[in-house]
Amino acid sequence: MKTIFLLLLIITGITAGAQEVDTSKTWSLNDCISYALNQNVAVRKSNLVNLSNQINAEEAQAQKLPSVSASVRQNFNWANSTSEITGEKNFTGSNNSSYTVNSSIVIYNASKLNNLIKQAQLDLESGKYDSETVKESVTLSILSAYLQVLFNEEQVKNAKNQMDATSEQLGYSEERLTLGIISKSDYLQVKSQLATEKLNLANAQSQLSIAKVNLMQLIELPVNSSFKIAQPDLGKSVNQNLYPMPLDVYNIALGIKPQIKSAEYQKESAALNEKVAAAGFYPTLSADAGIGTGYNVHTEQGYFGQLSDQVSPSVGFSLSIPIFQKKQVKSSVAQAKISYQNAELQEIDTKNQLRKEIEQVCVDVISSQTEYEASIEQYESTLESYNIAEEKFNNGLINSVDFLFEKTNLITAESQLLQSKFSVIFNYKILDFYTGTPIEL
Repeated sequence: MKTIFLLLLIITGITAGAQEVDTSKTWSLNDCISYALNQNVAVRKSNLVNLSNQINAEEAQAQKLPSVSASVRQNFNWANSTSEITGEKNFTGSNNSSYTVNSSIVIYNASKLNNLIKQAQLDLESGKYDSETVKESVTLSILSAYLQVLFNEEQVKNAKNQMDATSEQLGYSEERLTLGIISKSDYLQVKSQLATEKLNLANAQSQLSIAKVNLMQLIELPVNSSFKIAQPDLGKSVNQNLYPMPLDVYNIALGIKPQIKSAEYQKESAALNEKVAAAGFYPTLSADAGIGTGYNVHTEQGYFGQLSDQVSPSVGFSLSIPIFQKKQVKSSVAQAKISYQNAELQEIDTKNQLRKEIEQVCVDVISSQTEYEASIEQYESTLESYNIAEEKFNNGLINSVDFLFEKTNLITAESQLLQSKFSVIFNYKILDFYTGTPIEL
């Protein structure tokens, strides 16, 4: 029943992939993640692995049941025979039928079947956590791509605002040139700056298009120009002043991260390998039972009468004792021990990798907060300097070179502030990921 349910889930996912997508919708982060988890090939492959593991677990459980087989045989044969009365030779034929039903069951095999059942169940659980690991990897990739689109949209907006401000400034400069307040050179400098900012806007729009294509491809959505994402309210100040302790985060992650659970189950499964292999040193006791009957054409008794009278049941036991196996069992046990040691090292490596990732993200959270606060201060001071320079330029107190220098500083500060803002947001979400907090914007 579980197998059928898993199969229905996979078929549902494949069917969903064939449905048309509403290209006019606005995609939230959760929409992108949900859609990708249904469409992503790696996720769907992991679901098939889970289905295969479920079948293997059911098959292992069924090995404890008795086997039953039935057979029917019909024989036709011919031979020369000599009549005792006349002495004549005749080539005559005969036929007979036989019917048998046999059953056998393993009584003792040093718990090999029980260990195989446990191992299949462990492999099933490990596969489920491997599937969750794949889903988490896809989720993180989409989070990064989604934030990149938001960042590039902000870049486009800032570039457009800068271009509009410079365009307005060029209009003022033209009036002041006519009045003789500024020189022709100053006017041309502002005009050149406007051309530069038009190019910046074009580059920002290009980067936005690339970011959207990347996101659409990650969620397995056919690329279309009408694709748009939701604009979450990120707030003006995103700094939460967090100071996460790596050890605390690591201890939380150890209990919830699927790759850790998978490594633990794989180690338990590897431990059972040695017991399964060592069962080859012990004898195997089996029981079998059968029943048979038959019919012969040369017997005067009727067909059903013969079948009734010739019923012959049988019961037997067999004991298989290993004596010399050319080191096959011993080698299997040695290989199983090596596999267990490898599984132990894999678990250690998985935990170490998780610890290193958490240590890095904790440092990133703290450093990105510091950088964000510094970027705010830099932007505010640069904006103040720009406003003063703009007023002086409008009154003809400074030339265009000094004014555009302040404007360039403002554009740089604005860009750095935007980058540091999204860096903080991304690092917060990665920290949420390791502490089990749902990823959402």
